[in-house]
Amino acid sequence: MSDVVGHSPFAEVAVLLVMAAAIGLFGIMLRQPLIVSFIAVGMIAGPSALDVVRSDEQISLLSELGIAVLLFLVGIKLDVKLIRSLGAVSLLTGLGQVAFTSIFGYIIGLALGLGHVTSLYVAVALTFSSTIIIVKLLSDKREIDSLHGQIALGFLIVQDLVVVLAMIVLSAIGIGAATEAGGHGGGSVFSVLASGLAMVALVVLFVRYIANPLTERLARAPELLVIFAIAMAAIFAAIGDLVGLGKEVGGLLAGVALASTPYRETIAARLAPLRDFLLLFFFIALGSTLDLSLLGTHVTGAIVFSAFVLVGNPLIVLAIMGALGYRKRTGFLAGLTVAQISEFSLIFVAMGVALGHVQEDALGLVTMVGLVTIAASTYMITYSHQLYAVFEPALGVLERRGTPREPTGAGVHHEDGYKVLVFGLGRFGTAIGLRLQKRGVRVLGTDFNPLAVRRWRKLGLDARFGDATDPEFVAELPLAHAEWVVSTVPILPPGLSHEDTRSTLIQLIRTSGFRGRIAVASHHPRDTEELFASGADLVLEPFQDAADRAVDLLCGAPEEERTEIPSIETEVRQAP
Repeated sequence: MSDVVGHSPFAEVAVLLVMAAAIGLFGIMLRQPLIVSFIAVGMIAGPSALDVVRSDEQISLLSELGIAVLLFLVGIKLDVKLIRSLGAVSLLTGLGQVAFTSIFGYIIGLALGLGHVTSLYVAVALTFSSTIIIVKLLSDKREIDSLHGQIALGFLIVQDLVVVLAMIVLSAIGIGAATEAGGHGGGSVFSVLASGLAMVALVVLFVRYIANPLTERLARAPELLVIFAIAMAAIFAAIGDLVGLGKEVGGLLAGVALASTPYRETIAARLAPLRDFLLLFFFIALGSTLDLSLLGTHVTGAIVFSAFVLVGNPLIVLAIMGALGYRKRTGFLAGLTVAQISEFSLIFVAMGVALGHVQEDALGLVTMVGLVTIAASTYMITYSHQLYAVFEPALGVLERRGTPREPTGAGVHHEDGYKVLVFGLGRFGTAIGLRLQKRGVRVLGTDFNPLAVRRWRKLGLDARFGDATDPEFVAELPLAHAEWVVSTVPILPPGLSHEDTRSTLIQLIRTSGFRGRIAVASHHPRDTEELFASGADLVLEPFQDAADRAVDLLCGAPEEERTEIPSIETEVRQAP
């Protein structure tokens, strides 16, 4: 295969794209996450198999640009008020997890017969989780805006800062190298912190004085607005990397700089396909760096360390968040995001090998742990709700009474008397809620996005924060006197998860003793029969309904001849 590709970067990228499409399609047919398929492409195309990947610099460039765009899109959707409220828990959880993993990882390393320096390297490497993989998974599941998604993003940023400091200390001080390097290392750390504060100050000034007027002018040419957004992501990532903060932090700050503009949704929508394309090369590059020849050196150690990362890291996050007053479900879902090691873990140990501090078999050990934990945690995050349902009975000891940090019922003044409950407070759900309120119908909305809940309350509607697939949350809702439950929750794209949130919600509502009627939104006619079979009484098809209404208006049909538009009170497309 390497002879076919030759020395043409274009031919190499073409072959990689064909492989990604073929293996990705095969993975979707097997209902596997695309991340696993793309990492497999890297492993197959890497030096341990077909040896297709030769243009390391070009692929690395595309990979790094994808990382910048990914974190930019995360930053552009961040809620500043939520960041302020989650700062403490993110810091405590991030530092707590790093300390726990480092200490116990070091002890496990010594118990397995590794040397002190090797144990220290491996222990520190185990503390890093892959921000890119986690953000990609949570974005695909549409949980990046949820409470556990925002908390996870917060302590992942803390981890990234620890990564930066660890690598600076390692390269400057050398862990026991020449003593004169110590002073330089301290200066480097101070320089990074000062540079970080300077970048934050720059973002604040940009948001305050430049962002809105500049984007308003750029928006006159939409293509220019998109180019500007990519330029922002790239230049901030480059500056972040130059000063030692890393491309991830720089890209995130670039997104935050544009998060207050009225065009952020437009920018995010246009950059999403570019992000997915560029991230393909990140996962290919990650898979190609996994040297399969080193994997069999420490099988026992890899199994022990992998089990420690997959189980220990989520447990410590769950325990810390429980102590801080968060519900066990929030802690569990956030904890699963740290159940793998990062690409930085491999880089960190590789630096140790280059410095002569550890042997090459240590890199093989960490590589094998990375392969196991990245693959396993991808499934754990993808099927996190099913896993929670299995382990929920045993997690009660890690939850404080009252969960004071959870905003579940705040802002709801009347605990009963709601006629309609709406799950999913997006545009369609909000439109339904406002129209019901206008007709004098008492409505309660629920969503797992704190920003959506806050937006509903500003509109004068009662809302609760919670997950529609959480049995405890659904059981606590005031369903006794409700006549309708309406679900407008969006559905995940096929191939990512087996779970249909709508069917799960219908089951949970019925098992909670609800005797009223259930309406479910669907964007695909083929889902109608399945939803009726699951127990839905009414299927709402927003696009079809809007099209019917538009045709009536365009044709000027008399009032009595116009197509009846389905609402909560009507009974079109009802179950037979």
